Amino acid sequence: MNLGPMEYIVARIDGDYAYLQQQDNPQEELKCVARALLPPEIGEGSQLHYEMMEYTLKQ
Repeated sequence: MNLGPMEYIVARIDGDYAYLQQQDNPQEELKCVARALLPPEIGEGSQLHYEMMEYTLKQ
């Protein structure tokens, strides 16, 4: 399990799930994450920082 830090972009939102694209490894498969684990204000194209099992919105 990778505890980060990692940077992601929200590629798409599908109901209760968001699909995240790893910024430094764009050929990697999208990561499906429950939206309940993400900041509520995310949208497609939002940039996220992941570290120690926590996602935060980058400004």
